[in-house]
Amino acid sequence: MPYFESATDRARLHFVDYGPSDGPVIVFVNGAYFGTEMWEYQMVPLVAEGFRCVGFDRRGHGRSEDVWDGFDLDTLARDLGSLLDHLDLRDVTLAAHSIGTAEVVRYLTLRGTDRVARVALIGGIAPGPARSADHPQGLDPELIRGFNKTFRQDRAKFFADGANAFFARHLPGPQVSDAYVAYMVDRCHGATAHAACALGDILPSLNLVPELVKVDCPVLVIHGSDDASAPLALTGRRTADLVPGAELHVYEYAGHGLFATHADRLNDDLRAFASGRA
Repeated sequence: MPYFESATDRARLHFVDYGPSDGPVIVFVNGAYFGTEMWEYQMVPLVAEGFRCVGFDRRGHGRSEDVWDGFDLDTLARDLGSLLDHLDLRDVTLAAHSIGTAEVVRYLTLRGTDRVARVALIGGIAPGPARSADHPQGLDPELIRGFNKTFRQDRAKFFADGANAFFARHLPGPQVSDAYVAYMVDRCHGATAHAACALGDILPSLNLVPELVKVDCPVLVIHGSDDASAPLALTGRRTADLVPGAELHVYEYAGHGLFATHADRLNDDLRAFASGRA
């Protein structure tokens, strides 16, 4: 089973590397709680078309090492950098979901675009939902801390109760099966309790506005119109406005789980973007 070590603290992290070594490279960065399995509807068809698809399980997630430290944004971004260095990947398309978008933005801040050609931010939490001097319309940070406290009290209930909204099952858009929803709820428990809670602790003070305005590679922002986890107005639309030249694709009736419900459309966008046609 393939592993690499974080350059920060030598944490042992699991990765996957599928497809031809000379194909266009897409590196997938997971949303909170999930491992690389969340990208099955992207990796399987894109590899069959000649893309090289790489991903890894964040520390404390999936098959990666259960560690206590390193859940600050800088260390998480450096873990991504360690993977790119380990495989010596270049001309990479980074495709990140949810909190993974914050890790990618921080990676660009720390390391620049030497290895990265373009970035797709999918259902992103960047630049941060909390109220700040840069975002007076944002959510009260204390409200987010209260949400995190509720999450700590019963993660299982949070995952089960939130699944329908996550996949926007109340809307007329494309749907996933009950069995898939149950599977993904189960996969959320692949993150340790500490890892899951630590990611939530990033949100009340997250403000990537100063970093987003300095991004100097092509950026595609993909977001659901009905994303309850990262509301479009607080996150995706702001990101697209902040990044010079960014392109915004809004998927009607899509929730946070658009990587499954709108997989075909997402794959079309990623295929064109990673090939340099977008």
